[in-house]
Amino acid sequence: MTNQTADHTDVRAANLAVALGFLRANSPCSRAAIAAGTGLNKATVTSIVGDLIERRLVRETQQTQNHVGRPATLLVLDGSAYAAIGMEISARGLTAIAYDSAGGQLLRWHRTGPGADAGPAKAVAALATLARRAIAAVHASGRDVLGVTVGVPGLVNRDGVVVLAAGLGWRDLELRKDLVATLGRPAFPVLVENDANLGALAEHRYGPYAGSANLILLSGETGVGAGVICDGRPLRGNLGYVGEIGHLRIRADGPLCGCGRHGCLEAVAGIPAILARLDASEAPDTDPQARTDELVRRAEAGETATIDVLTEVGTLLGQSVCGLANILNPEFVILGGSYAALGRWLVPAVEKELIDGTLAPEAGGCQVVASTFGHDATAIGAVARSLDQLDSGRLPVVRPG
Repeated sequence: MTNQTADHTDVRAANLAVALGFLRANSPCSRAAIAAGTGLNKATVTSIVGDLIERRLVRETQQTQNHVGRPATLLVLDGSAYAAIGMEISARGLTAIAYDSAGGQLLRWHRTGPGADAGPAKAVAALATLARRAIAAVHASGRDVLGVTVGVPGLVNRDGVVVLAAGLGWRDLELRKDLVATLGRPAFPVLVENDANLGALAEHRYGPYAGSANLILLSGETGVGAGVICDGRPLRGNLGYVGEIGHLRIRADGPLCGCGRHGCLEAVAGIPAILARLDASEAPDTDPQARTDELVRRAEAGETATIDVLTEVGTLLGQSVCGLANILNPEFVILGGSYAALGRWLVPAVEKELIDGTLAPEAGGCQVVASTFGHDATAIGAVARSLDQLDSGRLPVVRPG
């Protein structure tokens, strides 16, 4: 009996996920359209829609379809009851974004600091303060929080421990555990993930190339990482350490990297390294966003030294991405973070290296593009990660009254 109950629950969740996914892609639509579009029988769809309406995830509209015969009431997603919060911590500062369960943005905040030299304790305290503000704002809107997910530039294991975030100077930081304790052990899940993995999830779910089964998001922010979507699923690996392309050794006699090795890609082609080469007069704690914007202005003005460095960086990125392209054969390599702002000068050099260094003809059909999300990709992917429980058919419990 227990196994039968478990099987029934799994089938129910799978059917809910299918119906909700169809609604996300096609609403407003009718119950009949859901049945026709998903292959679920009408009785199942009726039951599922009733469940979704009861949980305030779907609502009926007064709009009706224009066809002969009895009009069918249409269904749309209802974002009035729940929201998910996505956050990022980087050298740029802290970001918090919240979306309701129908995909409407409720808030988008960014604050500079606390900075890599502040130490992990101050960083966690600042992160928790911003998280509490976001949670309070969601509650003030009358919604429950489905989850909080935080993106971090570094190695993050499946328990939410930041094993190494070289750009932040963190090692073996139990970030998830610390956040859960600081937030008072909330009822909703608190997750910590690698920033590039979350960025890739954002591109896969919501970007211009959404739905591509094979894409790589190359983060360009505090560090350099590769988030990988392979055959339609995030590639996570054994312990969650996938995509640390930034610590491939590019130059044996290269500069010291934050990880303790010499000549890593991150140390020669990461955004801090680019800024250090082209902006040596600036203090390291100057806002990296302002410094990057200045680089864009200089490149647009045709400054030779800036364009030469960016072309060299694009070549180094392209050489590193070739290995990923030969192994994974992505459809898209997307330059994210500050790399996106510099994409006009980076993309041609990356493309050239891919064509020259990939075994498959024409780089296996891979296209190199700049992200349209700018610096928000990680936080948007974190929102998507917190919405996963809905998208997989695990619905929140209905509150009494």
